[in-house]
Amino acid sequence: MSNRQLKIGLSLVSNGTHPAGWRLPEARADAALDFALWKEMAQAAEAAKIHFIFLADGIAVRTAASDDDALSYSGRIDQFEPLTLIAGLSAVTERIGYIATASTTYNEPYHIARKFASLDHISGGRVGWNVVTSWSEAEAKNFSRDKHLEHSIRYGRAEEFVDVVRGLWDSWEDDAFCRDKESGRYFDPAKMHVLNHVGEDFSVRGPLNIARPPQGYPVIAQAGSSEPGQELAARTADLVYTAKQRRDDAAGFYKGLKARFPKYGRSPDSAILMPGIMPVIGRTMEEAQEKYARIQNLIHPKVGLAMLARTFGDLSGYPLDGPLPDNLPELDGVKSHREPLLRMARQENLSIRQLYMRVTGAAGHLQLCGTPESIADTMEDWFNAGACDGFNIMAPYFPDGLYEFLDQVVPVLQRRGLFRADYEGTTLRENLGIARPAHPATKIRNSA
Repeated sequence: MSNRQLKIGLSLVSNGTHPAGWRLPEARADAALDFALWKEMAQAAEAAKIHFIFLADGIAVRTAASDDDALSYSGRIDQFEPLTLIAGLSAVTERIGYIATASTTYNEPYHIARKFASLDHISGGRVGWNVVTSWSEAEAKNFSRDKHLEHSIRYGRAEEFVDVVRGLWDSWEDDAFCRDKESGRYFDPAKMHVLNHVGEDFSVRGPLNIARPPQGYPVIAQAGSSEPGQELAARTADLVYTAKQRRDDAAGFYKGLKARFPKYGRSPDSAILMPGIMPVIGRTMEEAQEKYARIQNLIHPKVGLAMLARTFGDLSGYPLDGPLPDNLPELDGVKSHREPLLRMARQENLSIRQLYMRVTGAAGHLQLCGTPESIADTMEDWFNAGACDGFNIMAPYFPDGLYEFLDQVVPVLQRRGLFRADYEGTTLRENLGIARPAHPATKIRNSA
């Protein structure tokens, strides 16, 4: 019998994953900026032994809404900056990890290295960095650019960016700071390593003005499924997110991505893959389906069209109950979403309305509607079929959409031996079973 167990993270964003979830009578429409509620949710997640909370983020009001009126129907306008939120939540929890999104396109490596190193020290080694290149033109316009960098340029910059950040995290060996009061020496100069990086996009001297993070490197997460995104993940990621709606597609992606690892000198087991799922839970299947229909019917057409516009451009001039038009523009955004959505729409003959109803709720991720047992069944099936190492749970609304999963599905998984009863360690790497990277100088000394 296998001893493998699921890794489970929570993808918590703004007022919940489903764009209409905040409209439910039982939902907290002001959840996005209620820190007391976020504290309560984080502590509940920790009590359920969840591995981490993942905070997706963008540095703009990101929408493809055609005008301000359409924008006004979006429930994801206001939200905490994630690193700030992590600093607060890590102080009121002890074991659960936190992974925050930070863009390689609109940041500098020194800033990111310093901030995540600081958070790793503050949290006792419980943070991770979700590496993104950004997809929104709105972000470009907030950073003195007229348009977003082209896809391949963004990923080339991201490759170098991650290398610089990891180099800065290695500015000091683990025991560099001796702080010897008697001699007056604060650190051992032989254990300081100045980066002196000069590359195509960055010139960074170093060293970083903070000690090496407790985890060596905070956990590196990556979500791009395009060809450059998969290569970046294979070379750098400890944890990979993906959006797959079919088990066989997820299994194919899992096998294909892990096959890329050896060319970078990495074992396929050195990273974990976690698809996203949005569960809508009922005591019976009928109750779950009624709840799902209720939330789906609250999707405003302007919100649905804005979601599709990210991938297919402005469709507001076409009949909602007609098919996707031919000759759709190919946008320089999240390219990995385009082909699966287009194939699904054509194969199933979906109207524009049916397509946005299908994908808007969970942003292209798998939506599960059922009892705690049936949702656990699907998770177990995907896991045993080699389609994943675990899941990112995307709560449709707050707080009950989260608590229902923690209180009802997690115990089922635990009874089946699929999920742990307690944390294995104190750091995020320990709890995910991902090795702590040794300092390069230590490796050299040990091999001499």
